[in-house]
Amino acid sequence: MKARWKWLGLAGAAGVAATGAVWSRNRRPQSDYTPEELRDRLRARLEQVEAGDEAAAPVVPKD
Repeated sequence: MKARWKWLGLAGAAGVAATGAVWSRNRRPQSDYTPEELRDRLRARLEQVEAGDEAAAPVVPKD
């Protein structure tokens, strides 16, 4: 009986690892910016927020 739980646990851990690998691989191309591109995007966003464009403000979850 212990062997079944052991194999079930190992299969679950492998599934979690595989899901994480697939998720990170799919997410990576969206966040591949050079430091200059990222800096430009952040500065543009800051200018929009300071100008009063509320749609540009980041959404902060309320607790």
